[in-house]
Amino acid sequence: MNIEAVRDYCLTKKGCEESFPFDDKTLVFKVMGKMFAVLCFDNPDLVIVKCDPERAIELRERYSAVEPAFHFNKKYWNQIYFNADACDRLIYESIDHSLDEVVRKFTKKMKDEYAAM
Repeated sequence: MNIEAVRDYCLTKKGCEESFPFDDKTLVFKVMGKMFAVLCFDNPDLVIVKCDPERAIELRERYSAVEPAFHFNKKYWNQIYFNADACDRLIYESIDHSLDEVVRKFTKKMKDEYAAM
Protein backbone atom coordinates (compact mmCIF):
# COMPACT_ATOMS: atom_id res chain seq x y z
CA MET A 1 0.00 0.00 0.00
CA ASN A 2 1.12 3.55 -0.63
CA ILE A 3 -0.20 7.10 -0.53
CA GLU A 4 -0.97 7.18 -4.27
CA ALA A 5 -3.07 3.99 -4.11
CA VAL A 6 -5.06 5.36 -1.16
CA ARG A 7 -5.65 8.68 -2.94
CA ASP A 8 -6.81 6.89 -6.09
CA TYR A 9 -9.16 4.68 -4.04
CA CYS A 10 -10.67 7.62 -2.16
CA LEU A 11 -11.31 9.46 -5.42
CA THR A 12 -13.41 6.55 -6.70
CA LYS A 13 -15.97 7.17 -3.96
CA LYS A 14 -19.23 8.78 -4.98
CA GLY A 15 -19.17 12.54 -4.46
CA CYS A 16 -15.58 12.58 -3.19
CA GLU A 17 -13.72 15.88 -3.30
CA GLU A 18 -10.13 16.49 -2.24
CA SER A 19 -8.77 19.70 -0.78
CA PHE A 20 -6.11 21.23 1.47
CA PRO A 21 -8.22 23.01 4.14
CA PHE A 22 -5.54 22.97 6.85
CA ASP A 23 -2.23 23.50 5.05
CA ASP A 24 -0.46 22.51 1.83
CA LYS A 25 0.72 19.16 3.25
CA THR A 26 -2.54 17.67 4.53
CA LEU A 27 -4.83 16.28 1.82
CA VAL A 28 -8.43 15.87 2.98
CA PHE A 29 -11.11 13.78 1.28
CA LYS A 30 -14.71 14.87 1.82
CA VAL A 31 -18.15 13.90 0.68
CA MET A 32 -20.79 16.64 0.82
CA GLY A 33 -18.42 18.76 2.90
CA LYS A 34 -17.76 16.06 5.50
CA MET A 35 -14.31 14.60 6.01
CA PHE A 36 -13.81 10.84 5.70
CA ALA A 37 -10.07 10.39 5.04
CA VAL A 38 -6.83 12.32 5.39
CA LEU A 39 -3.36 11.87 3.91
CA CYS A 40 -0.36 13.78 5.23
CA PHE A 41 2.53 14.48 2.88
CA ASP A 42 4.78 14.97 5.94
CA ASN A 43 3.98 11.40 6.97
CA PRO A 44 3.14 9.58 3.70
CA ASP A 45 3.04 6.11 5.23
CA LEU A 46 -0.40 6.40 6.86
CA VAL A 47 -4.03 7.26 6.28
CA ILE A 48 -6.41 8.78 8.83
CA VAL A 49 -10.02 7.53 8.79
CA LYS A 50 -13.18 7.91 10.84
CA CYS A 51 -14.36 4.86 12.74
CA ASP A 52 -17.15 3.61 14.95
CA PRO A 53 -15.80 3.95 18.54
CA GLU A 54 -16.11 0.24 19.37
CA ARG A 55 -14.51 -0.82 16.10
CA ALA A 56 -11.76 1.77 16.61
CA ILE A 57 -10.76 0.16 19.90
CA GLU A 58 -10.99 -3.36 18.46
CA LEU A 59 -8.70 -2.47 15.53
CA ARG A 60 -6.17 -0.75 17.82
CA GLU A 61 -6.01 -3.83 20.03
CA ARG A 62 -5.65 -6.22 17.09
CA TYR A 63 -3.19 -4.35 14.83
CA SER A 64 -0.02 -2.50 15.77
CA ALA A 65 -0.51 -0.48 12.54
CA VAL A 66 -3.70 1.11 13.92
CA GLU A 67 -3.43 3.95 16.42
CA PRO A 68 -5.58 6.83 17.62
CA ALA A 69 -5.18 9.65 15.09
CA PHE A 70 -2.89 12.47 16.12
CA HIS A 71 -4.66 15.88 16.21
CA PHE A 72 -8.11 14.27 15.80
CA ASN A 73 -10.80 13.09 18.22
CA LYS A 74 -9.26 9.79 19.26
CA LYS A 75 -12.65 8.28 20.03
CA TYR A 76 -13.63 8.39 16.34
CA TRP A 77 -10.44 8.68 14.27
CA ASN A 78 -7.71 6.11 13.62
CA GLN A 79 -4.47 6.38 11.73
CA ILE A 80 -3.42 3.25 9.89
CA TYR A 81 0.19 2.76 8.85
CA PHE A 82 1.01 1.19 5.50
CA ASN A 83 3.49 -1.68 5.29
CA ALA A 84 2.84 -2.83 8.83
CA ASP A 85 0.51 -5.58 10.02
CA ALA A 86 -2.59 -4.03 8.43
CA CYS A 87 -3.15 -5.57 5.00
CA ASP A 88 -4.33 -3.59 1.99
CA ARG A 89 -7.80 -5.08 2.36
CA LEU A 90 -8.10 -3.72 5.91
CA ILE A 91 -7.05 -0.26 4.74
CA TYR A 92 -9.62 -0.26 1.92
CA GLU A 93 -12.32 -1.60 4.26
CA SER A 94 -11.45 1.12 6.79
CA ILE A 95 -11.83 3.82 4.13
CA ASP A 96 -15.21 2.35 3.15
CA HIS A 97 -16.26 2.16 6.80
CA SER A 98 -15.19 5.78 7.33
CA LEU A 99 -17.29 6.93 4.39
CA ASP A 100 -20.24 4.87 5.67
CA GLU A 101 -19.90 6.48 9.11
CA VAL A 102 -19.99 9.95 7.56
CA VAL A 103 -22.97 9.21 5.31
CA ARG A 104 -24.83 7.52 8.17
CA LYS A 105 -24.77 10.80 10.11
CA PHE A 106 -26.11 12.89 7.22
CA THR A 107 -29.47 14.54 7.62
CA LYS A 108 -32.33 12.98 5.65
CA LYS A 109 -32.04 15.78 3.08
CA MET A 110 -28.30 15.17 2.68
CA LYS A 111 -28.86 11.40 2.40
CA ASP A 112 -31.39 12.00 -0.37
CA GLU A 113 -29.00 14.34 -2.19
CA TYR A 114 -26.18 11.84 -1.83
CA ALA A 115 -28.33 8.99 -3.12
CA ALA A 116 -29.26 11.08 -6.15
CA MET A 117 -25.62 11.64 -7.13
